Amino acid sequence: MLTSAPTAETNDGLAPLSPALKSLLHRMNRLSGVDTDSRISALQWPELNEFGFDCFGMHPEFLRRAAPFVSFLYKRYFRVDARGMEKIPAGRCLLVANHSGQVPYDGFMVGAAVLNEGRPPRLVRSMVERVIPQVPFLSVILARSGQVVGTPDNCRKLLENDQLVLVFPEGSRGISKSWRKRYQLQEFGHGFLRLALESQTPIVPVGVVGAEEQAPSFYNVSWLAKLLGLPSFPITPTFPLFGPLGLLPLPVRYRIRFGDPIRLRGDSQGNRKSMHDIVENVREAVADRVRVGLEERQHVFW
Repeated sequence: MLTSAPTAETNDGLAPLSPALKSLLHRMNRLSGVDTDSRISALQWPELNEFGFDCFGMHPEFLRRAAPFVSFLYKRYFRVDARGMEKIPAGRCLLVANHSGQVPYDGFMVGAAVLNEGRPPRLVRSMVERVIPQVPFLSVILARSGQVVGTPDNCRKLLENDQLVLVFPEGSRGISKSWRKRYQLQEFGHGFLRLALESQTPIVPVGVVGAEEQAPSFYNVSWLAKLLGLPSFPITPTFPLFGPLGLLPLPVRYRIRFGDPIRLRGDSQGNRKSMHDIVENVREAVADRVRVGLEERQHVFW
């Protein structure tokens, strides 16, 4: 069930902003050239509790605070060129995208594209790795801004409430690719397809170009990743050499291409071969959007 946007004054459950932080948010909005507050005010929200949170921990006021920073990255740092948002149908929808970049800025940029440039703006609910709830601080930021742990039950509930959901069927296989495998889509899981068939949800393929170069990985220390409970532990030109600062991405230019919706009919409990064939068709549609983005760019940084 979707409801109209809460007012900007709604702040239950969150600490008030300091004057310095309010000034910083205002400056970020000016630098990005996006009136994030008016875009957020136009959103339709899921049902919220008495403290302003939805059932996954998302809070509209937190999103108002985070949006200027993400919009600054979108407009000024990554200088995103996004095309095709008008192809996203109204109501429930699955955005299916390629995944890369070691740190998932690609999910934030897809969400910023739909919020900043969509007509009307919409809130994208990204399915994140199951390891995220174990990461202090980051887990709270993602939950408050509307991102959800990627379980079938969570995705199903979002779709039942006509939400726009972003999934990365490559999972950790995509985000931990080495440089020599850049833009080679890894095997897609089948879970998103079963949910799409079960709920009669259209799929929009999304190709993201740029994230592969933001933090090129030369090697994945898999044993260390397993020890730390992480999906991967990449060795990049800056990480771990420069410590946490090495996680900052290079200022590449993103290109995001949304494809035509794919409307499926069939049984979510279909045989293995037919399900595999449909997944491969979706994977090829995503790969096509990636190819378009690669063909249209002249350089990694512009």
